[in-house]
Amino acid sequence: MTTDWSQERLLVYSPHPDDETLGCGGLMHKAKCAGAEVFVQFLTVGDTADQSPKGFSTAEERYTEIKKASEHFRWDDWHMALPGDTHHLRLDSVPRVDLTQLIERESPLSIARLKPSVVLVPHRTSYNQDHQAAAEAVHTALRPSNTRLRHHPRLVLAYEEAADQWRTEPVQSPNLIVELGEEDLAAKLHGMELYGSQSHEHPHTRSELTLRSLAVLRGMQAGVALGEGYHVLRYLA
Repeated sequence: MTTDWSQERLLVYSPHPDDETLGCGGLMHKAKCAGAEVFVQFLTVGDTADQSPKGFSTAEERYTEIKKASEHFRWDDWHMALPGDTHHLRLDSVPRVDLTQLIERESPLSIARLKPSVVLVPHRTSYNQDHQAAAEAVHTALRPSNTRLRHHPRLVLAYEEAADQWRTEPVQSPNLIVELGEEDLAAKLHGMELYGSQSHEHPHTRSELTLRSLAVLRGMQAGVALGEGYHVLRYLA
């Protein structure tokens, strides 16, 4: 399977600011450099207790980080669907029908309005409840139906994060590896640096060494130097 990224319109679903960079920062850079359109739909953000020296990050800080990441990756647009503490880390309390309708047609970056050719979503095996809710809602929004009535993206991929491996049941290895150049990985690593409230020193799932090590591992599995792993949910040849 080969993809001419210059012809694609990518829509990335990111439960929180930084998930899109952790999961597909390399592909976003690779595709954008080839001439693709890249859009990011964030689902929620709020004040967050974390392991930073300060002990918390505010929604205002996270918005500043999004703007920096947007300029770095040259996104064509981005949107925050459900801002505020009511929904942040509580997406599993939002009825799936409401989240699905937002994704399918109500958001400014909805499937119906944007008509992406490629959709990237978090993997449903994540331990994080917001990631699980996002994955399931996007899956429902992209359900099979008559293509004359509803838009069907040609390629739907679930991206991985290092923390996804924290499961009680086995997690299957990605069945698609996107080859990255060193410049793509460098862009991903710098993108994560821009999320200063969320990046950490090693050992941590969001450290630079973790991201580089995962890229080396996935590349090795495909016989190349660097890669990003994905699970194919739909591929229309």
